[in-house]
Amino acid sequence: MNELAILDAMQTWHNPVLDALVAVFTSTSNHGELWILLGLVLLCFRRTRKAGAGVLVAVALGAVMTNLTIKPLLMRPRPCDVNAAVAMIVPRPSGSSFPSGHTTAAFAAAAALWFARRPTAPAGLVVGVTVAAVLMGLSRMYCYVHYPTDVLAGAIVGTLAGLAAARLMDALWKQRAKPSIPRGPAGSDYPAGTDSPDGPNNPDDGRGPGAPEIRP
Repeated sequence: MNELAILDAMQTWHNPVLDALVAVFTSTSNHGELWILLGLVLLCFRRTRKAGAGVLVAVALGAVMTNLTIKPLLMRPRPCDVNAAVAMIVPRPSGSSFPSGHTTAAFAAAAALWFARRPTAPAGLVVGVTVAAVLMGLSRMYCYVHYPTDVLAGAIVGTLAGLAAARLMDALWKQRAKPSIPRGPAGSDYPAGTDSPDGPNNPDDGRGPGAPEIRP
């Protein structure tokens, strides 16, 4: 079965209520708004701040990989351009078809939560965002604006973007957590209170702690 046949079969699902719901849902990510909002909300809470930053970075990486790199290179026509007889429930999106930018953004956000570590993202949130990402991909085929392979590629690119963002957040958070060593007086590379690697009294000079300085 070719991809247009799959999309044509999905058109039998249409009814006024489902059309309205899908049109509203898919439009929440025309520019990644739903996932950007998710990231911003997570930033507001200490436990999910790292995951929220990962979501925002992942969505940005996904947009660069799809809208600025792959789409302009391949310029695949959309299904609605190939079969214009199908009634559209959303305006024709700008740009080419492969891969699905909506799906990329959705899976980037989900993957940033899947791969979040120390702390992990709340399990309920991970499940909810994953389900939403799958539904976003299906909505793009239901709307006849993407082929199944567009959606599959978007899911793969988004997952890679989410993984990269999560690892980047790990590295940044580890760097922030490193203890800082107080420096000594101006011009000294030793910790405060010392003027040599051995501290205020160098045991190699044969004098004990607190011994008066011997001058020639």
